[in-house]
Amino acid sequence: MTTIANNLQQVNDRISRACQAAGRAREEVSLLAVSKTFGADAVAEAAAAGQRAFGENYIQEGVEKILALRQMLPFALQWHCIGPIQSNKTRLVAEHFDWVHTVDRLKIAQRLSDQRPAHMPPLNVCIQVNVDGGETKAGARPEEALELAVAVAKLPRLLLRGVMSIPEPYPDFEAQKAVHAAARALFEQIRNAVGGAGGRAADFDTLSLGMTADLDAAVQAGSTLVRVGTGVFGGRAYPAA
Repeated sequence: MTTIANNLQQVNDRISRACQAAGRAREEVSLLAVSKTFGADAVAEAAAAGQRAFGENYIQEGVEKILALRQMLPFALQWHCIGPIQSNKTRLVAEHFDWVHTVDRLKIAQRLSDQRPAHMPPLNVCIQVNVDGGETKAGARPEEALELAVAVAKLPRLLLRGVMSIPEPYPDFEAQKAVHAAARALFEQIRNAVGGAGGRAADFDTLSLGMTADLDAAVQAGSTLVRVGTGVFGGRAYPAA
């Protein structure tokens, strides 16, 4: 078994244990393998071990991998944009990605909808919420998230799927669970609102919470998708600024 395949098995085993501890079914929680800074060969190795969903923070790098892997693999992968999106990058995202987790402004959502090609299915999106007000974290403020979500749900080439949050690091399990529980409460509030506004509550099914350090607490709080990078691919070497 290759290192990446072994890592994937360990991460999936950890998710299974977290689900069992939370009294949840394993199929309720999906793994998003975060492949930023790793090349197409590493993604192909993970895909060969059964992983199909990958997250990219850097849009240009992600698009290059998406195009390369279409040629390398006989099956399709699912690509999630999980990094910040500037206005001049929305077309790349709209034309190449399947999901976006980082919608925090209506302007960006409108551009994504306008630029999503007609032959492609609607772009799945999550509202990113800065649930604990971290100064270094992106995302809409919790008090703004509901209004933003209702507006995004009306855009024709987007499909509103849920909420994503990246809280500040917390030192212990209970503190991690508490901040994730706040995101879960906001998720439920928005689901009720978008269901009443457009009858699309059934599509609003994704709570993107938890990374390597706080995966267990996120699952306990109700996460349906955890984002793990180093646990799958190993340590990252970032290019010099």
